[in-house]
Parts: sequence; structure tokens; C-alpha cells
Amino acid sequence: MDIQSVDEDRKIEYKAAVKIQSWFRGCRVRAYLRYLNKMVIFIQKWWRGYQTRRYFRKMVETAYFIMKMNFYNEMAVRIQKRWRGYYVRKYIHNYYALKKYLEAISVNNEIVRNELQEYAEMKENEDKRKDLEKKEKEKKYQARKMHYLLSTEQIAGIYNSPFRKSPDPMELLLRKSKPLSHRRQQIKSPFAYELHDWPTCRRPPTFSTAQLLPPIGRQKPQGPFRDTAEVLRQRYKPLEPTLRVAASINSPLEKAREEMKKEEWRNRIHDNEFLPFSLYHKNEKYDPSIHRSGKYAQETYGIKHFREVQPKKWVTDKDFQTVSPSIVLFEKFGKTYSRTGQIV
Repeated sequence: MDIQSVDEDRKIEYKAAVKIQSWFRGCRVRAYLRYLNKMVIFIQKWWRGYQTRRYFRKMVETAYFIMKMNFYNEMAVRIQKRWRGYYVRKYIHNYYALKKYLEAISVNNEIVRNELQEYAEMKENEDKRKDLEKKEKEKKYQARKMHYLLSTEQIAGIYNSPFRKSPDPMELLLRKSKPLSHRRQQIKSPFAYELHDWPTCRRPPTFSTAQLLPPIGRQKPQGPFRDTAEVLRQRYKPLEPTLRVAASINSPLEKAREEMKKEEWRNRIHDNEFLPFSLYHKNEKYDPSIHRSGKYAQETYGIKHFREVQPKKWVTDKDFQTVSPSIVLFEKFGKTYSRTGQIV
């Protein structure tokens, strides 16, 4: 019984010791965790404070720089405004120079206005003088036309009334002027300017088809007569020679020769067959055509009508160089690229 009780007491003590140890170790671990959490919070607080202060310092520096730049820009704008105002007022829109210019323009305008006024007055006086001259000329013409109203010793005219103290100015004008003689107007013939060409018939005359009014004193001829313009057109028409006179004597012969040459050139037949790889035609003479041979020998066909090549007369062995400028498109050949990247 004693051993069993001792063993039970030992187990109870062992369990109590384990429980005390577990509680102590738990307290120690929890205290250590609290310490670690406190240290982590302290480190995070310090680091976040450092980052925030650095960001705030940077933000303050940026704001200060922007404020300083705005201040400098405003000062620069003021300086530029003052300088540009001074420059414009002195050199571009100078007030005193503009004032002098406007005064000169006003003086010039006054001079031009006076000259225009004088010219207008002169023009008006000239028009008045012309009107007076025209009226005077008309009065003189009327006086010449009505010269029959002049007073005579026996009969007083209408402008020289006995009830007037002095004669009318028209009466004095009638005395000075001469009577108007009514001459018969001469009608110019429409064919007068072409009479110098009619004997030679160099060009056909143009006749007026309009019917001219006959003179008053001339009676119209009676009978079936043709129009005068038609008669003159037939009389003075240009020479139209016949075909026998206009054509040459040798023209039919020349035409026949030309036709014969064309026929021979078109319908020529070679009877001799061409045999290749044979010497049959080697020593055969060339038979010239009829129109290519002369009376004594063959014409110089191919010598006179074509360019000869004589190397002995050449001045130099080099080819001729072109004087005209080259084409720009060909100069770029092989130097440009297309859209696909290939060399053109």
C-alpha cells in the first residue's frame, strides 16, 4: 500500500510540475512574442516615418522649385514686357515719328486737295468755254442759215423792229455772217477703192449687194435690165483658165512615169532562186532598176544620199560627249529605294 501510494503521489507531483512548467513556458513565449511584436511595430514606425519625411522633404523641394520658377517666369515676363514696349514705342510704333508722318500726310492731302480743286475749276471753266464756243458756233450757223431774214433798205427784218431803240444782237450777227450755200452732196461709189485692181484681176472685187437709193433728179431706166452690181461682177471677174492652159505639157508623161515606178516597185518578181551554201550567185552582177540607172552609168545611190564612214578623217578616237544635261530620273537609278525596300 505504501509503494502504491508513493507512486500515485509521484505521478500527481509530476503532473503538477509539468503544468507549472507549461504555464511558465507559455508565459515566457507570450512575453517574448509581445516583445517581438513591440519591436516590429517600433521598426515599422521608424521606417515609415523616415520614408514619409523624405517624401515630404522632396515634395517641399519640388514645390519650392516650382514657386521659384513661377517667380522667375513672372519677373522675366515683366522684363520682356517692359523691353518690348520700349522697343515697339521707339523703333516700330514711334509716337513722335507717327505724329510727324500724319502731319506730313495731312499737308500732302491738303496740297492734293487744292490741286484737285484747281483742276476741277479749270475743267469746269474749260467745259463752260466749250459750251459757249458750241453755242456761238450754233448761233453763227443759224445766222448763216437764216441770212434771208436780214433787214434791207426797203423792208425791215424781224430782228430789226422799228419799235426798238437799237437792233437785236441777232441782226448784228446776220450782218456779219455770210449766207449758207446748200451744196449737193456727192455720193461716193462703193467700187471706187477697187478700180485699181480690176484691170490686173489680182483679187476678186467685193460688191455691195445693198440697194442704193437713186438720186432725186435721176429717173429709173425702164426695161428688163439686170442689177448693176451683178453686171460689174461678171465684167471684172478674175481669170479662170481651162485645164489645158493651167496644166503643164509634160504632166501626163510625168504621171505615167511615176505610176510605172510604183508598179515596178510593188510587183517586182525575182526569177532566180536563192540557193544557200552555193557559189551560184557569187560572180553575178547586180541588175539595177530602170529608175535608178542613168544614161551612162548607175546613179550614186547610197553614196550621195547616205552618210559615209571615213575613219581617216576622224579628229580623235574618243566618242562625242553630250552637251545637253542628263535626265534626272536616270541619274537616280540604283540610288533610290522603293516602298518595298528594294533598290530602284
